[in-house]
Amino acid sequence: MKSRDTLARLKRFQAEEKRRHFVQIETMIADFERMATDLDREIAAEQQRSGISDPNHFAYPTYARAAATRRDNLKRSADELKQQLDEAREALDAAMDELRKVEALGERERTETPVEIARAGAARLRHGATI
Repeated sequence: MKSRDTLARLKRFQAEEKRRHFVQIETMIADFERMATDLDREIAAEQQRSGISDPNHFAYPTYARAAATRRDNLKRSADELKQQLDEAREALDAAMDELRKVEALGERERTETPVEIARAGAARLRHGATI
């Protein structure tokens, strides 16, 4: 019984760790997308200020070029994190399934124990009655 409780506690801990990892990746993706949107606005403002919106123009603002590179890197990182998010979701689902199995087994054990005790008692009575 104690080993089953320990196993359930371990599975709960593992599931919680997977959930935290999942949420952390989601938060990072949201932050990267927010930063990329902010950079888009800054790029547009810099282009408007300089009057040059063609990145191939020789006088294109250096800040706008650097911000565009940074934005593209953020978008690429967010895309990579989305792949990791899918993997983390699968790991979380698997951990939750394991936890449910262990908890169901523990629950079944708790409900079967009184029945088994009653059966054993009835068997003793029958055995005692035949003696």
